[in-house]
Amino acid sequence: MAAADPLVSPRSAEIKSHAQPPMRSILYVILLVLDLYIWLLIAAAVLSWLVAFNVVNSRNQFVAMVGDFLFRITEPVLRPIRNMLPSLGGIDVSPVVLILIIFLIKDVIVRYIYPAVI
Repeated sequence: MAAADPLVSPRSAEIKSHAQPPMRSILYVILLVLDLYIWLLIAAAVLSWLVAFNVVNSRNQFVAMVGDFLFRITEPVLRPIRNMLPSLGGIDVSPVVLILIIFLIKDVIVRYIYPAVI
């Protein structure tokens, strides 16, 4: 009968046996990035409202840096959606449409792709 390895505790061997495959870790990261992007979209929308109603001064260097960052992160994805949507006057619903698309992508990942990964 072979002696148990004294350097490996039974608990660590149990944890190693229940480790997740690398593909699931990649899916977790993708879901996390999608959640983060939703929050960036919300922050960009709120900041645009605050600037439009003169609650914050867009000449402030910090506000300008944050606004520029949010614009550069969200605009490449929002522009094609804005081009496809009809003009609704001064109302921009493209962030809402993009958030719904992201929810759809997350739902597909969780319901169909995640269970298929072994």
